[in-house]
Formats: sequence, structure tokens, C-alpha cells
Amino acid sequence: MKIRSILAKKGMNVITITPDQEIRQAVTLLAAKNIGALVVVNQEQRPIGILSERDIIRQAAVDENLFSLKVADLMTQQLITGMPNDDTFSIAHTMTEKRFRHMPIVEDGKLVGIVSIGDIMKAERNQYRGEIDTLETQIMADDS
Repeated sequence: MKIRSILAKKGMNVITITPDQEIRQAVTLLAAKNIGALVVVNQEQRPIGILSERDIIRQAAVDENLFSLKVADLMTQQLITGMPNDDTFSIAHTMTEKRFRHMPIVEDGKLVGIVSIGDIMKAERNQYRGEIDTLETQIMADDS
């Protein structure tokens, strides 16, 4: 299965933030949208980083002045991205090995979506369920 198929069902809307915005704004967005990560974009709307709940919590554990920081201060800058034609297995493998849960999807340098490990697991579960249903139908047809 390709990432493109997940984005077709999920949609390509990505909640973004800029590096100069305050962490308080990021927390508000994360809570309001019930999401776990924000893609950080530059003025051209190209992804330059990602800010996750985990990034914020780790900083909160050591810094009481967390809300005075900018997104640029906490975001992960070594952004790993996928492409719509990537295989879900390879994306899930990368996410598991690198220990992150959200991957921006980029095509021709432009942000076209984001997938979570949950999105991938749900899509694969549905695919397997469909395959099981097909096999059960074939077995029942053979028994007739």
C-alpha cells in the first residue's frame, strides 16, 4: 500500500506553524486540533522542522519558562519526510526505527500531507481485514 492512498482517505490538510511563533501558540493549536505534531514551515510554506508534544513535554521537564520560547527553539530540525509513492511498510519501519510518530509527506519540495503511525496501522489493518474477508468468501464458495 502507498502513502498516497492514506492521504486520499485522510485528506491532505496539514496544520502548520512558523518558527517565530511562541510555544504557547503551538500548545493551543495542538490542543484545539487534537493532534500530536505541527509541521514547521518557512515563508514559502516549505517544511523546515516538526514540533511534537514530546518535544514540548521534554522541555517542560527542565524549563519553567517554556512558554516564552519560540517554536524554533524546540522544533526538530533534522526533518525526515516521506513521499506519496512511498510504501507504508517502509515508512512505518523508518518511524519505528527512528522513534517518531509523525512524518510530513512532501512532493516536489512542497508539503502535501502528514501521516502518523496510527494512520498507517489503521490502513494496514483495513487492508488485512479486506484480504481476510475475501479469503473467507472464497473458502465458503469452495465448500458449496
